[in-house]
Order: sequence, then structure tokens, then C-alpha cells
Amino acid sequence: MRLVLDTNVWLDWLVFDDPGIAPIKHIVASGTATIFVSLACATELKRVLGYVLSGRALDMQAQSAALALCKAMSIAVEECHETHAIETLPRCADPDDQMFLELARDCRADALITKDRDLLALAARKVKPMPFRILTPREFARDTPGVCAIR
Repeated sequence: MRLVLDTNVWLDWLVFDDPGIAPIKHIVASGTATIFVSLACATELKRVLGYVLSGRALDMQAQSAALALCKAMSIAVEECHETHAIETLPRCADPDDQMFLELARDCRADALITKDRDLLALAARKVKPMPFRILTPREFARDTPGVCAIR
């Protein structure tokens, strides 16, 4: 299974250790799923790790450790040599989120896991059929065989 995680899901994994991410961690650790990340998405994650998050700022060492873990848990899309599944994508209301759709397309993802309202709105509208699903972490855990028992 091929996955793309948006920045907030990465933060839940890397910074907040959110138990809602445990099913994703499990399926990746088991080798059943692979996470892909693009340079643009990694750059955004790096920038956001520098913000004050839930009332605390991460020091440089913690930011570096989070980025290193992201790199260790994912494959750079630049290493993905698949052909594009589709040429065009729907436009996300927030242009900053378009990169996640493009990444999911470029690596031929099965799912884009997000908590972002604008991305989830695209999934709800189903304006243009896409070859990947847009899911919340909870939907992913519920809808993915072998994952639901981990919740």
C-alpha cells in the first residue's frame, strides 16, 4: 500500500505521538505500507516544525530528529519512477495543499491521509475521480484491512 501523509498527520506522528496515528505506524512498521514524501512536502514539514506547536517550540535538535525520522520512514518521490496515473487533478481551495494531491498522483498512492478540511472537502465532493482515496487517520484505520484491530 502506498501512502501520503499531510503535514498535520506527520506532526501527530513525529511531535505529538497521537494514538490515532498508531494504525498508520503499525502498517508501515509491518512493511505492508510505504509512505512517500516530496521535497515540497518535506520543506513544509521542516518549516512547520519551527513553529510553536501546542504552546511549545521544538529546539533544533528535536526538529532535526523529527525530520530524520520522517526521512527514515518514507521514500522520496524523486525516487519514484512511476508514470502519472492521471494528468490533471482537482484544484484544492488552499493552493498550499495542492502539493499533497500532486504527490499522491506522482507516487501512485492508494491513500492521502489528512486532517485538512480543504483536502477532505475534495473527497466529499468527488468532483473528479482520482486513483487514490483521501482519508482521515480514523477513516484509514476503519477502512483498511488488518489495521482496524490496532485502534
